[in-house]
Amino acid sequence: MALLNIIHYPDRRLHTVAKPVAQVDERIRKLVADMAQTMYAAPGIGLAATQVDVHQEVIVIDISETHDDLLVFINPKLLKDDGSAVHEEGCLSVPGIYDKVTRAERITVEALDTDGASFTLHAEGLLAVCIQHEMDHLKGKVFVEYLSPLKQTRIKNKLKKHLRETM
Repeated sequence: MALLNIIHYPDRRLHTVAKPVAQVDERIRKLVADMAQTMYAAPGIGLAATQVDVHQEVIVIDISETHDDLLVFINPKLLKDDGSAVHEEGCLSVPGIYDKVTRAERITVEALDTDGASFTLHAEGLLAVCIQHEMDHLKGKVFVEYLSPLKQTRIKNKLKKHLRETM
């Protein structure tokens, strides 16, 4: 397993729309393992392949406190959403930035697992938020794009300043 480089906002590559995985094979299973290791090391609770500059529909999530409940979603499709809830979100691609985002409270998603088998999952609360957040990455959207233009500009400027200071 290898740690992957996480792309930071406002990098244009975060706006690339991911393509479906044609076949779940060893290459995809290695990507999943590397993404999981990267997510845990970051530390985070979710990571989309887009965030590591692989533009395929692959997501890893683990909202457990013990980091032993890895969920993998390959080619995820949102089948149903219901309700509305506001949650504070953060993102490994937007380090140090947290803000409130409105999303569906409950969702039903269909995806493939690492064996290529199809499954359906009903989620609510933090898991539903995380799945929607990561699926946005596959569509080329970052959570800060739900915020006002003024907040987006402030975030971009803050991240650019941080980048200059670390170089």
